[in-house]
Amino acid sequence: MRDEDGSNFYESSGRVFIKSQAEIETMVQAGRLAAECLEWIVKQVQPGMTTQEIDDLQVDFAKKHDVVAAPLHYRGFPRSICTAVNEVICHGIPSSKQVLKEGDIVGIDVTLLVEGFHGDNATTIPVGEVSESAMKLLEATLEAQRLAVEAVKPGNRLGDIGHAIQSHVEPLGYSVVRDFVGHGTGRGFHEAPQVAHFGEPGRGKRLSPGLVFTIEPMINEGAWEMEILDDGWTAVTIDGKLSAQYEHTLAVTKEGVRVLTVQNDEGRWEPPGRWYPPGYEVP
Repeated sequence: MRDEDGSNFYESSGRVFIKSQAEIETMVQAGRLAAECLEWIVKQVQPGMTTQEIDDLQVDFAKKHDVVAAPLHYRGFPRSICTAVNEVICHGIPSSKQVLKEGDIVGIDVTLLVEGFHGDNATTIPVGEVSESAMKLLEATLEAQRLAVEAVKPGNRLGDIGHAIQSHVEPLGYSVVRDFVGHGTGRGFHEAPQVAHFGEPGRGKRLSPGLVFTIEPMINEGAWEMEILDDGWTAVTIDGKLSAQYEHTLAVTKEGVRVLTVQNDEGRWEPPGRWYPPGYEVP
């Protein structure tokens, strides 16, 4: 998330924390619960629902499992979940006045705090039947997220992650949001390093085992520029066109990568929230 002056905020003041195996195992628990929560919410979204009702589902889940919804009161954020409808890129505030309509797309960002560690994941899903162009945006963004995770292995660099995303979506006519990035996470919600979703291969910080961070590309149908609404949080596309996002938390391992916000035991990539476009082939 960004400071009011537009700069990114990191609790660790730039320090990169390498996690121990025990810490990563705790983050596996946090990630799996966050993944279960996201899937549970996704299955209930339908036209006529308000974004506040989505937030209520998150509150109920967190209460049932005796865990904390990390966004609530984080730097003043007033809800337990972030929702992003249509042209909203991220950090949308759920509201009882915002009703989902047939043909909308909605991003749902779930972060749970479990035993002191964060599990952070997000998906964007259609509300009922959506246009072909909207579904193509979702498919391209999801595939870009998968390709970025595939680029994570010891010895590779952060630029390889951004390049995997940028080189997939830009030839399709989409743009990559520059103002918001992935981030390290652990005991801090947002830690170093920053993980840009654009970049050059072979550039940036080298990836090493124990590094834990999110990959969460925000891909726009039109221009990449954005603006913040008067609520101080909601980021929207500058041209009013659609935006989509998919996010996982993952750890670099000696063998490659372990995705933490999944429900399989191996840490294999799976679509966040276990939703994917019709015809999309899940590896």
